[in-house]
Amino acid sequence: MSLMQQLTRKKFPSDLVTQNLTKCLTAWDLGLMGVGAIIGTGIFVLTGIAAATQAGPAVIVSFILSGIACGFAALSYAELSASVGGSGSAYGYSYAAFGEFIAWIIGWDLILEYAVSVEAVANGWAGYVKDALTAMGVGLPHEFTKGPLVLVHADGMTAAQKLLPANACSFTFLHDCYHATGDIMNLPAVLVILALMGLLVAGVKESVRFNAAMVFIKLLTIAVFICVALFHVDFANWKNFMPFGWYGVSADGETHGVLAGASMVFFAYVGFDAVSTAVGEAKNPRRDVPIGILGSLLFCTVIYIVVSGLLTLVVPYTALNVSSPVAHALQLAGVNWASALVATGVIIGLTTVMLVLYYGLTRILMSMAGDGLLPRFFSAVNGKTHTPVKNTVLCGIVMAAMAGVIPLDVLADLVNIGTLAAFVLVCAGVIVLRKTRPDMPRPFRMPFGPFLPLMGILSCGALIFFLPLITQLRFVVWLAVGLLIYFLYSGKNSSLAAEPR
Repeated sequence: MSLMQQLTRKKFPSDLVTQNLTKCLTAWDLGLMGVGAIIGTGIFVLTGIAAATQAGPAVIVSFILSGIACGFAALSYAELSASVGGSGSAYGYSYAAFGEFIAWIIGWDLILEYAVSVEAVANGWAGYVKDALTAMGVGLPHEFTKGPLVLVHADGMTAAQKLLPANACSFTFLHDCYHATGDIMNLPAVLVILALMGLLVAGVKESVRFNAAMVFIKLLTIAVFICVALFHVDFANWKNFMPFGWYGVSADGETHGVLAGASMVFFAYVGFDAVSTAVGEAKNPRRDVPIGILGSLLFCTVIYIVVSGLLTLVVPYTALNVSSPVAHALQLAGVNWASALVATGVIIGLTTVMLVLYYGLTRILMSMAGDGLLPRFFSAVNGKTHTPVKNTVLCGIVMAAMAGVIPLDVLADLVNIGTLAAFVLVCAGVIVLRKTRPDMPRPFRMPFGPFLPLMGILSCGALIFFLPLITQLRFVVWLAVGLLIYFLYSGKNSSLAAEPR
């Protein structure tokens, strides 16, 4: 077999590996899974930061633009999940459309996206829990609330928004400046990941029930904010609706404007694609997965637009550059009881985000191992719980360790660029499979093809362009590591390599 044949060998729908998983998820379960993954950091944290530093009140336009780009990708995911089936996520779809090499690249990309997302959200969750415990008079030892290092940017700003001298380096690595905090680890972040590990090991149905309860409380919290905020709007706060313009670059290389804001708040939509990783456990995947993907994205987009609009109407956008803008806005409006309720909702909301993304990570690893691209260890399913226990435990230990000690802001934007790259390939996959496999059954067919998939490629590609250059370079480095692993291990151990020629 030539190198080109190896790189382009494909697994079509009839060839995709089926796993020994319990078929127990309905369209309702999948929709709640999508909402649980989407609504979290984006609405409770990024909305305020994007308004204050990127777009002003026009942050609602940023959300609309990102939502449209995600909509194109979601339609593509819906078509491919209904037609390709078998192995969820962009990895499986790329395997069918482009071949093994591109599938490996996008699978490697998704591992980064999901793992770093869980770790980053765990750090945010830990911050809210620490504040809540302090408010109740139960303080944690300071050395167990932060990791031992923080990344110091050129302006002296750290991940915790604490201004330090720009040269406050304990050491440098790859031109990044790190400052030693003297702390030991972020213990709450470690504990929440380990707790979710136990829940996922217990069984997928138990995890789904927990997620459904948490999503209900989270939506109730958002409903309280909307109802209270409606009585405190001040349209004078929208007088300067687009203070940063459409797009600009400051002298220090930082981007701003509505388009830059769209690239930032794109993180708010990360998660709906996790629904596609549940194909193996859906009762009727060709019908229910598209419903779960499109339904959750549409619902959450409307929520984001409403909340971001009210947020910038209740208080000036300049007051929102805080880690908890929704609760902060209500506090400034003098509604302290609602502020406390929202803060509780944030903790619950971030929990469901971690749960669904953690689940998605284990299923992607499981699919890749089933195809031989990763060690079979990752695809082993426990006979009692019908879950990949070994896979889940290893992921939990690694992510807990990273969340506890490593400054994650250096990797945060990689979540966005990794997701956007996956979306580009999923949209392209629709076009390719319609050309190469026109007779493939398609229970859900994306309208206006190939125009809408092409718009998805262009819009997601544009959002990649508006991300910082350093993020793009770090992403290239991560992919280079993936190339090395593929040629040293994955290509040689692929299940297709063992098949008769």
